Amino acid sequence: MQFSLWPNPTQPYQDVLELAGHAEATGWDGFWYADHFMPNAPDTSTPWPEAWMTLAGVGAVVPRLRLGTLVTGNTYRHPAVLAKMAATLDHITSGRVVLGLGSGWQENEHRQYGIPFYTVRERLERLEEACAVIKALFGESKADFAGRFYQLEHASLEPKPVQQPLPLLIGGGGEKRTLRITARFADAWNVWGDVATLRRKMEILDGHCAELGRDPKAIRRTAVALLFMSEDGQFLERMRNTELPQPAVIGTPEEVRETLDDYESAGVDEFIVPDFTLGQGREKIGILDRFIKEVAGR
Repeated sequence: MQFSLWPNPTQPYQDVLELAGHAEATGWDGFWYADHFMPNAPDTSTPWPEAWMTLAGVGAVVPRLRLGTLVTGNTYRHPAVLAKMAATLDHITSGRVVLGLGSGWQENEHRQYGIPFYTVRERLERLEEACAVIKALFGESKADFAGRFYQLEHASLEPKPVQQPLPLLIGGGGEKRTLRITARFADAWNVWGDVATLRRKMEILDGHCAELGRDPKAIRRTAVALLFMSEDGQFLERMRNTELPQPAVIGTPEEVRETLDDYESAGVDEFIVPDFTLGQGREKIGILDRFIKEVAGR
């Protein structure tokens, strides 16, 4: 199983760049970045750099890590423009990009920037068409597409990505629509979840693959959860008894390693660690280094 890092996007670019360099030097496999424009909070004045520009800066300097968005909101950019951005970044990084894509969910940034938000159903319908558009542009010399929301007319995308194919990752766990879109189009999939959640949703994903005639092994499975790793038993017990906003892995390094073994046994190919709960500065670097050495065994 591979291990990747997801930095909090409120950090200054220089801090993100230094963190990526440290992750590259200490054996991490990938580096993911959230595609949002502001916090999902009443106060949206917190500095929040743009995701694709940040990844371009990191990718031009850091030589090995896989880079991707977790995930790009489809409503923010026309999929043909997004495909061009991803292909360009793939050349900047010599073929290390994963295009993470989701339907979009954060209402405040749509409202503030005047971006139509649509209903959940409409956003999912647009996501499905966007996947077809991106795949066509990446794979065909001239692409035509006549959809309800997007149209291509003998459209070119040059240069093509370095990778053939450049992986398209779908983010989300919606069992009826999102996982079916994943089964139809995705090279990779990501969801927040504990081991039980991952097992259940992967069974549903595999079922969609069977109905569509797709080999489920063709879809790389990635998972993300908050990390609380410590030798302080009282702290760990307090976190286990706290209602957290997202699924979490909580324990000593040995306990975390056992939990990650369970993720791998469930079929997870890559576990992504957000740094949101790891503190700042030396404290965060210390936890990341213990994780990659004692949990990942690097």
